[in-house]
Amino acid sequence: MKKHDWLKSVLKGLHHYFVIFFLVAFVITCATALFVSILSETLQVTLTEENISTAAKITFLNVALLSLIFTILDRVRRRLTVEGPVKRITEAAEAIVRGDFLVRVKPQSRFGTDDTFNRIIDCFNRMAEELGGVETLRTDFIANVSHEMKTPLAVMQNYGTLLQTPGLCEEKRLEYAKGVTEGARRMADMMTNILKLNRLENQKIYPQETEFDLGEQLCECLLQFESQWEEGDIRLETDIAEGVRVKADSELLSHVWNNLFSNAFKFTPTGGLVRVSLTAGAHHAVVAVTDSGIGMTPEVGAHIFEKFYQGDPSRASRGNGLGLALVKRVVDILGGEIGVESAPGKGSTFTVKIRRM
Repeated sequence: MKKHDWLKSVLKGLHHYFVIFFLVAFVITCATALFVSILSETLQVTLTEENISTAAKITFLNVALLSLIFTILDRVRRRLTVEGPVKRITEAAEAIVRGDFLVRVKPQSRFGTDDTFNRIIDCFNRMAEELGGVETLRTDFIANVSHEMKTPLAVMQNYGTLLQTPGLCEEKRLEYAKGVTEGARRMADMMTNILKLNRLENQKIYPQETEFDLGEQLCECLLQFESQWEEGDIRLETDIAEGVRVKADSELLSHVWNNLFSNAFKFTPTGGLVRVSLTAGAHHAVVAVTDSGIGMTPEVGAHIFEKFYQGDPSRASRGNGLGLALVKRVVDILGGEIGVESAPGKGSTFTVKIRRM
């Protein structure tokens, strides 16, 4: 138990003790005062055993009456501070069982309420929100997959039909088999990206922040694409500042670099140029990824971070329109900024700003 929690527990225990102490003291004081008052009246006459017995009976009845009043008050308190919250939590849980994930429990008033119930209510509401996110993720995933799988499935079906052509030459057979393989790869990549994006959109993601060297991460991500720039005879230039450290979720951030690098090499023609730079500002680390590819118009750039958006339908086979939407969502979660500058035939530059330590 943390020191702060321990101190809070001790103070709460002392608070309960003094409440009970003053309550018991009040009852005993009232009973004693009543007993003495009755006896003082009887002292004016002869003090007999009957007088003492009468005073004791009256005092007992008054103690019983006070006990009844306190019992009623405690019952009311219990209904307001214990049974009420329990009933609302139970009703909300039953609603979730019926499939209503929008239900929320209103927190208790802080006055005269054990804060334990508010902690339970807060956890319950977060659980309901997460369950709602999972349900939305499931429905969105099914809807998106069923819609986006039509094209690659049709391509695979066509190539599969062509493979059944009698007397097919070896060259055509390999070409059609490659088409089926590419369609299957696109479907796998699409489902992976849809699942990641839906999870980021519909569930609360709490970044696991760690301190790391951003330049080292960029270099590690770049090395994964070595075969692509060598096969495409693409010239790679880097200008990565040393010692730029950030505090962020490294796993989420790696999705950003992998998608940006993948697009840069994918849309840069043979013999082209890809440039990656890292500079350190006063409050942000700035990463710029520039390519000499096909570029895009301002109209396309305005929608490039939307799901399933593809500015050039003729190049739809090279992507599924999810990568940049995933990048944008991750950058938003990490509290950063992303922008793009591009022109047709002149390439594109994606700039990402990540808060420094």
